[in-house]
Amino acid sequence: MLHIRLNRPEKRNLVSDELLAQLHTVFRHLPSAIRVAVLSGAGEHFCAGLDLAEVSERNVAEGMQHSRAWHACFDAIQFGAVPVIAVLHGAVVGGGLELASAAHLRVAEASAFYALPEGTRGVFVGGGGSVRVSRLIGVARMTDMMLTGRVFDAEEGQAFAISNYLVGEGEGLAKALALAAKIATNAPLSNYAITQALPRIADLSASDGLFVESLMSSIAQGDEAAKERVRAFLDQRAGKVNPT
Repeated sequence: MLHIRLNRPEKRNLVSDELLAQLHTVFRHLPSAIRVAVLSGAGEHFCAGLDLAEVSERNVAEGMQHSRAWHACFDAIQFGAVPVIAVLHGAVVGGGLELASAAHLRVAEASAFYALPEGTRGVFVGGGGSVRVSRLIGVARMTDMMLTGRVFDAEEGQAFAISNYLVGEGEGLAKALALAAKIATNAPLSNYAITQALPRIADLSASDGLFVESLMSSIAQGDEAAKERVRAFLDQRAGKVNPT
């Protein structure tokens, strides 16, 4: 397991060009032994978004290149080699919410709050939020956030599917590490199929999605690690599903 922490607490972990490049490099070059990554923010906030001080004077071409750099970085997170769990607390705003939405699971603490203030600042999302955030919460809710600057608290974020888990203040990292330990015991090919195939199947027609599902199911169950797990279940060496 690899723990990656945003470390600009004095700036509420605003994403500068340097920080974006560092994140991209980390997720493109994960050590082969890593099974799961946990992403968190130092200080009182996860991430308050884009560092606007760096973008105020960019022209259109430079703005386009900058946005595409965010897309490349967050694609490396969502479509990288391992599942990623984000630990959310304090501000999860603008680009911070776009970053969180690129993770596969999100654990929120009670202090987390969510906003997309782009409309009130005269800009538009540029880090993939129009795709990822809208799929989490729906276009209508995202439109409300962007037009009005509406802020959702941690409980609303949980109800609206921004977070998968809601825990007490200061408990997020421990919960994420426990989830990571559990996920790391899965067959690596199964984890890869889950994180890579599901979002792509969602983009397909129903019939095409079902065909890709069959392909992925066949590939996954043909893996030796999967066969051993099935044998363990049939031999009653693996636990059955029970309510927790």
